[in-house]
Amino acid sequence: MRNHSIADRDPCPYRIIEDIGGAFAFGSVGGGVWHFGKGAWQSPKGTRLMGAIGNCAARSPVMGGQFAVWGGLFACCDCSLTAIRQKEDPWNSIISGGVTGGILAARAGPKAMASAAVIGGVLLALIEGMGIWMNNYFAAMPPGMEDPNAAGGMMGPPENDITAPPTSGGVGMMPTGLTLRRAP
Repeated sequence: MRNHSIADRDPCPYRIIEDIGGAFAFGSVGGGVWHFGKGAWQSPKGTRLMGAIGNCAARSPVMGGQFAVWGGLFACCDCSLTAIRQKEDPWNSIISGGVTGGILAARAGPKAMASAAVIGGVLLALIEGMGIWMNNYFAAMPPGMEDPNAAGGMMGPPENDITAPPTSGGVGMMPTGLTLRRAP
């Protein structure tokens, strides 16, 4: 399994297009489920399935388009901040969420723009914080497991490592006179 990180992503021009497509797909699928249920709920008895399908077909692409606009604007802000600050960290996403919320609410006036920016920043801060917490939580070693390279342990491969390369006649390939050093 490959270890993915933020740095493994495509460069910015391609990242924006990728994020727009992913957001459209996410919004279309989520909107399809939502509007299918809403169409079934609002349709008269006997036509619920056709009402659900019709409502889903009419409204889910609209929801996908709205998500794509948000995702594209967010990706543009994120890439701009990455270029300006010369580093990729959670602050870029948090600030991008606030800026995106503000820009999308700009037509409603400065008060709505400010509140949408605060909401966008807070939501992205919660998402980023939860991601960091989950990474730290799942990366922590379970109780009772010791790190073999921790203080007091040997530096180097363990003696009974089945993945070690073969040795000649049971004698290690280490030159004579060298010993493994202990960790400080």
